Amino acid sequence: MRVYEELFIVRPDATDEEIDPLVEQLRGMITTGGGTLDKVDKWGVRKLAYRVEKRNEGYYVLLQFSAEPDAVKEIERRLRVSDLVLKYMTVRIDEKLKRMDKRKKQREKRAARKPRVEAAPAMPHVPSEPSGPIPGAPMPGAPVSPAKVDAV
Repeated sequence: MRVYEELFIVRPDATDEEIDPLVEQLRGMITTGGGTLDKVDKWGVRKLAYRVEKRNEGYYVLLQFSAEPDAVKEIERRLRVSDLVLKYMTVRIDEKLKRMDKRKKQREKRAARKPRVEAAPAMPHVPSEPSGPIPGAPMPGAPVSPAKVDAV
């Protein structure tokens, strides 16, 4: 048994009443082949990267399932002959999931080996404004020369 993701794009003008029977048909094919349908995600209408059959948009549907390779061949055949489906893509993800689990275990093992670092003490609060006068700035209450008033 292998884990797959099936992403297919349906015509954007298709209604849920047309898409749901297609998903149910695929679910039936997976379960009769001894597999399980783990997840169904309907992403909705999205813009396509390029025109497909004179369309700029499509309704995306993602299925994640476990099945035998023969069931995947039949699913792809059904999607190929369906008038609703513009494009489809099947990706085997069980190898990717294994690699992700292995990498996660390695990280946990490495984290367990490292000694814990104590948090650094907090920095003392430094006021944001200086307490004294700013060099080059006029003193508060000092008279302003008429030449500086004209310049403004």
